[in-house]
Amino acid sequence: MQSHTIEPEQAQARREYYDRISRQNLTPLWEVLGKLVTPTPGSPAVAALWRYAEIREPLMEAGRLISAAEAERRVLILENPALRGRSAITQTLYAGVQMVLPGEVAAAHRHTQSALRLLLEGDAAYTAVDGERATMHRGDFILTPSWTWHDHGNPGTQPAVWLDGLDVPLVQFLDASFSERSSAATQPPVRPEGDSLKRYGANMLPVDYQPVGVSSSPVLVYPYERTRESLLGISHGEPDEHLGFKLRYVNPATGGSPMPTIGAYAQRLPSGFETRPYRCTDGTVYVCLEGSGHAEISGTTHSFGPNDIFIVPSWNELRIHATKDTHLFSFSDRPVHQALGLWRESRE
Repeated sequence: MQSHTIEPEQAQARREYYDRISRQNLTPLWEVLGKLVTPTPGSPAVAALWRYAEIREPLMEAGRLISAAEAERRVLILENPALRGRSAITQTLYAGVQMVLPGEVAAAHRHTQSALRLLLEGDAAYTAVDGERATMHRGDFILTPSWTWHDHGNPGTQPAVWLDGLDVPLVQFLDASFSERSSAATQPPVRPEGDSLKRYGANMLPVDYQPVGVSSSPVLVYPYERTRESLLGISHGEPDEHLGFKLRYVNPATGGSPMPTIGAYAQRLPSGFETRPYRCTDGTVYVCLEGSGHAEISGTTHSFGPNDIFIVPSWNELRIHATKDTHLFSFSDRPVHQALGLWRESRE
């Protein structure tokens, strides 16, 4: 708003007016317009990094203090430092690190929130979704779409730890949260392990398959072995100066995002490569799967290594320098931005 000189009598009259209309649950737009309609995004979230080596011990301690059965889900939430108490890593996304100890089961439930899993540690745990089980390997990207039954278990001998990513804050904002617990801790198998990948993950679809509405991917697991092979296979010639070699995960039936509210990406940065400044409107959570480097986010540098997790809030400038050949997994709310015609990027 333009600055105007206001006489004391007029200022007093306005205060009395604002107080009077406030009792009618009214407020003047002209007092808040500049905060509501901003020239550029101004996310309250801030950049932050969680070192896996530093969060692993508190997670193991949680395993000694509370069982998976008691907790339902034994998870340490990664709360954005500027959004404490909101169980949010960005305005729309939740992230947490979950552990299932040998012999434990995280009982079956379902909810309207969409979720992804990315295994960080362990080699024998599984996730089961609507009757299909997937053994989890490090770097595997696993879906639990909205309103699908899912449970987890660890028949191995070592703890299993994975990253959870959900659209919890978005669903809360929309007042659309529903959930149910199953009467059985684990789901009986309906399909053999690997069934969805064979049916939908080989550039083929069942002959009578038709996606319905805004659907999630019919593929349960995107194996890191395949992702890594693809990243290495395209790493010839000059990398994109802003992104390196980057691919997005897709719903193979539609070409859209794996879930309607969450997009996921895999990225390779050769040793010594430094990306040029980049901004986008979707707040993005990154996980380092291989290599090391540092991310400069709006002028602050965060060094990262394997299993470290960092957040780049909306419209924060990002530059990444890889000190070794580096593979990054990331997820964001980009599909929502794109569906609403709000997504933008800036490349310098």
